[in-house]
Amino acid sequence: MDTADFQYIANERARKANGDRTPVRFIDREAAAKVRNFHSKFDEYEPTPLYSLKALSRKLGVGGIWIKDESYRFGLNAFKVLGGSYAVGKYLAERLNLDISELDFEKLQSGEIKERLGELTFVTATDGNHGRGIAWAANQLGQKSVVFMPKGSSAARLNNIRKEGAEASITELNYDDTVKMAARYAADHHGVLVQDSAWEGYEEIPTWIMQGYCTLIHEVMEQMKGDGKGCPTHVFLQAGVGSFAASVLGYFVAEFGDERPITIIVEPNEAACIYKSAVKNDRKPHAVTGDLPTIMAGLACGEPSTVAWELLRDYADMYISCSDAVSAKAMRMLGNPLPGDPRVVSGESGAVGLGVLSLIQEEQALRREVGERLQLNEKSRVLIISTEGDTDPEGYRDIVWNGKYPAF
Repeated sequence: MDTADFQYIANERARKANGDRTPVRFIDREAAAKVRNFHSKFDEYEPTPLYSLKALSRKLGVGGIWIKDESYRFGLNAFKVLGGSYAVGKYLAERLNLDISELDFEKLQSGEIKERLGELTFVTATDGNHGRGIAWAANQLGQKSVVFMPKGSSAARLNNIRKEGAEASITELNYDDTVKMAARYAADHHGVLVQDSAWEGYEEIPTWIMQGYCTLIHEVMEQMKGDGKGCPTHVFLQAGVGSFAASVLGYFVAEFGDERPITIIVEPNEAACIYKSAVKNDRKPHAVTGDLPTIMAGLACGEPSTVAWELLRDYADMYISCSDAVSAKAMRMLGNPLPGDPRVVSGESGAVGLGVLSLIQEEQALRREVGERLQLNEKSRVLIISTEGDTDPEGYRDIVWNGKYPAF
């Protein structure tokens, strides 16, 4: 293994009791229950599966591996719709002077409500999954959407967004510049920007999106309790701008405090803005620039979310940057499981957490250096979240069938 395939830095201050850690204000058990209640009003809602990989757990020397399969989410093949739909619903509720729990979807389609709201257009930038979620949510709630995608985006993902009723196009810009384009378009066309990254002056809607993701972890805790396992001891969370990872970590901090799971943040080498910020160690977020050429399109983000960064900085236990080959191997592992384990179709951004776990446990040097530091052992209950399925079917087959991006 080349050292470029895997880099890490531990967060020595994550478990220290001190007064300068960012308080978690945006989520708690009651707020998560309210978010899930909102999602449950959609006809398509049902909890996505949580699978136990018992054979793989034995092979990797841990007590258990559970994988949350978000390829079943609302028929959209990815988790992102949870945040986008909640943010759109929250915005409409505030415009109508209602609590979101009072939103009646059927009433939202009525002429009276549409007249009160006026014509709204929700605008976003996306690699695919977030934009599809916004398009679906806007369509479900009787509104319009415009979606911009960075250069190199998959044509299949673009077409899926258009099928949800959005006006969508691929730009000649990288992700972060595409976000700026979407923000300008929203300002110039009286649109509503719904972006899952936050920056100074734009933090309310990204916080709503982070709250929306909590339906996922609320389901996980219910499912693990039903399996008789309680809380996981470890969780691997992939990060783009960091909103998803901070949402799940924030839930665990609010719910369990210092008894929360050991949390590992994973990113692709080419877009490791959270890892880079941790290495800088000046408490500030730092951007990664350039084209961000990684197969993990959902994580190809150069600028950390300001809201997410503070939580990840203060509470995550380790930050890991890895090569595309790490995720590709995990996609093949999940698609071709050990006897007795379920098959999971996991996309490039969805499989990377398992890829990192398997690398740590299978490489002797990493097991001694990193695994022991993380207290990974035969008693560990590890949670992995496969955030997407084969959202780019052709790319998925290239990796799983044809062996593209071979293991090191």
